[in-house]
Amino acid sequence: MHQIAVIGAGTMGNGIAHVFAQHNYKVNLIDVSAPALEKALGVIQKNLDRQVAKESITAEVKTQTLQNITSFTSIAEGVKNASLVVEAATENSALKLKIFAELDQHAPADAILATNTSSISITRIAAATKRPEKVIGMHFMNPVPVMKLVEIINGYATDKEVTSTIVTLSEKLGKVPCVVNDYPGFIANRILMPMINEAICSLYEGVAGVQEIDTVMKLGMAHPMGPLQLADFIGLDVCLSILQVLHDGFGNPKYAPCPLLVNMVTAGYLGVKTGEGFYKYTAGSKDLVVSSRFK
Repeated sequence: MHQIAVIGAGTMGNGIAHVFAQHNYKVNLIDVSAPALEKALGVIQKNLDRQVAKESITAEVKTQTLQNITSFTSIAEGVKNASLVVEAATENSALKLKIFAELDQHAPADAILATNTSSISITRIAAATKRPEKVIGMHFMNPVPVMKLVEIINGYATDKEVTSTIVTLSEKLGKVPCVVNDYPGFIANRILMPMINEAICSLYEGVAGVQEIDTVMKLGMAHPMGPLQLADFIGLDVCLSILQVLHDGFGNPKYAPCPLLVNMVTAGYLGVKTGEGFYKYTAGSKDLVVSSRFK
């Protein structure tokens, strides 16, 4: 692997670009929005500054990492020399299919095309290309520079050599790869999202309050973050989208999203990114304050 292209400059995309660049890979970070690219580079610099302050990297590594990243607003230009493309666009099937059809057209014929999707079928995404054997899931966890896991998902046609290459590459990034097969939600979200949904249902049914539900799971199950706080962190719209994928994919009512979750997303209360979900978030404050809607 000599040239990495990352599609999408949002939270996941800038984190993935950061990790590759820090491990001395040349990275083309691609987004249709120039302001989004500028913001992403600012976030990467801020995160690198934090690493320098903690003495986990040197100032020289920070400088080299930033020099390893080049930004593009054109997919065709950004992927033309890529050995690996990692797509980290919004969790939307139609958008990902469109991007992969474009990647298939412009990326070198031998390039591996990976997606950071957390739930959408790799096999379905691969079918938008003429190289399904070179399409694979590479699901990083948020925040990417910190979290060790990479969930690697084989599509129906993914070549074993491609899987082996991505496993080895993940290890070179200091990550722990776990290979799974392509079924709705894979492993991480197939298990996590029903738990989050059940926590929301427990709140909806009045079994306990927001703080009580999260405290039980933190202190009783040793979770670092309660399921409702985690849902806010992930984004309630993302949680809903993944549950809908599970529900549609399995046709099992146990995956049906809680009506409270549906209402909150419809009303625009999406968690951290909108300033309110199950908790209220104020810029500059680390205090965890339950939303007044649940008091």
